[in-house]
Amino acid sequence: MIEVKKEGILLSRTDLSFESEGVLNPAAFREGNEVHMFYRAVQKGNFSSIGYCRLDGPLTVVERWEKPIMSPEFEYESHGVEDPRLVKIDDLYYMSYTAYDGTNALGALATSKDLLNFERQGIIVPKITYAEFVRLVENGGKVKEGYYRDHNFYKLQSDPEKYLLWDKNVVFFPRRVNGKLMFLHRIRPGIQLVQVNEMSELTHEFWREYLLNLHDHIILEPVFEHEARYAGAGCPPIETEHGWLLIYHGAQEIEGKIIYSACAAALMDIDNPHKIVARLPYALFSPEYKWELAGEVDNVVFPTGTALFGDTLYIYYGAADKRIACASVSLTDLLAELLKYTESNDK
Repeated sequence: MIEVKKEGILLSRTDLSFESEGVLNPAAFREGNEVHMFYRAVQKGNFSSIGYCRLDGPLTVVERWEKPIMSPEFEYESHGVEDPRLVKIDDLYYMSYTAYDGTNALGALATSKDLLNFERQGIIVPKITYAEFVRLVENGGKVKEGYYRDHNFYKLQSDPEKYLLWDKNVVFFPRRVNGKLMFLHRIRPGIQLVQVNEMSELTHEFWREYLLNLHDHIILEPVFEHEARYAGAGCPPIETEHGWLLIYHGAQEIEGKIIYSACAAALMDIDNPHKIVARLPYALFSPEYKWELAGEVDNVVFPTGTALFGDTLYIYYGAADKRIACASVSLTDLLAELLKYTESNDK
């Protein structure tokens, strides 16, 4: 088993109205000795914006804004801009996030050249009804029924034609791979991979063809007990000599309760991320402390950002949907442990 150190709580809610109900699920970006952190801030009524703080080193908060750096502007995100992830590709910062309008939760994108001013690029995942999604994947075949038969949320709605397919956890790779922009996203229960030359290719026609062949784009299915319900992309992939390291989350159900764990997870081939090189068969870390076990949503550790200092990988995560915490692990040890569970060893 790999040794993981829980560093404790980094940020808690304040009396400021925009974050009075909780702070969680931060994006993190290291520049020099600083870490820029963009976090989901929740106010009364479950409306979310994105707050900002700056760390000196991996753990010391030295600046924290008293107002959001990004708030809802458009109807598609009127109820919240949630769960950001952040990478820099060439000279442009890509902040992916979940746009929530009170009914639908969809992956969206904002870009920036200075980490201060973000320009909305809109929804980047398919904007189709759940009913249309079912028709497409059934016509395409080869997809497990769990992708379109086990989602009670949609079944309970009076008009399933009204509700869009929820598609969240959009996470970009931090550089182009073979000249292409790549990002992960999550249509439950697995994780899928998109690759395009430019973002303008993500048209309705693109997504129809993509969903007709959804089986070709699924790179990671739930396999182990700690992710039995579903898995989702967590932190942006980290480039290593052994492949892309993916820290993702998994959810399992125990006695009627959903438990979220951080699953470290997988190595993807450096030139072909569709190929999983190795995968850890147990959760990297799970809820264990009071502040992870009880909160707005109990039993949650939800990793969304990392920063590497020397050989120590710091993993920032939402704890019980109420606080932001950090765990650390030796990158060398983690990779060595992962390589014990390569594809060939599993067969």
